[in-house]
Amino acid sequence: MKALIQRVSKAHVSIDGLIHGRIEHGLLVLICAQPEDTEAEADRLLNKLLKLRIFSDDAGKMNRSVQDVNGGLLIVSQFTLAADVWSGNRPGFSAAAEPKHAEKLYDYFVASARQAHPLVETGVFGANMQISLVNDGPVTIPIEI
Repeated sequence: MKALIQRVSKAHVSIDGLIHGRIEHGLLVLICAQPEDTEAEADRLLNKLLKLRIFSDDAGKMNRSVQDVNGGLLIVSQFTLAADVWSGNRPGFSAAAEPKHAEKLYDYFVASARQAHPLVETGVFGANMQISLVNDGPVTIPIEI
């Protein structure tokens, strides 16, 4: 699985002009399933992002996790993280999982996140979404499991 996480002071996802999910301080998590991914990769990704120490402590050092700061998670599916841009000018997406497999892993990831963390908001798999955010730092980190 691939993820792009952004530390945010606030973020929301809108669909057809209506806000679907919103968080304040926390992580915007864009995730992409790849064809061979399983629930084991989803578990490893979730464990990594919940424990990743990218929030500042009292000394201003990145030493706290989203759990330590009681931050929110806004989880959004984004198959374009698997884009191949090296052949020609139109991205290819063959490295992304087929939609049924990707949706199953996305749903599993979200359900697992909700069991492990108190504040989880989401987008809608496959929807045309608009994301607004204030990147805090900025801190943006790609993760591939």
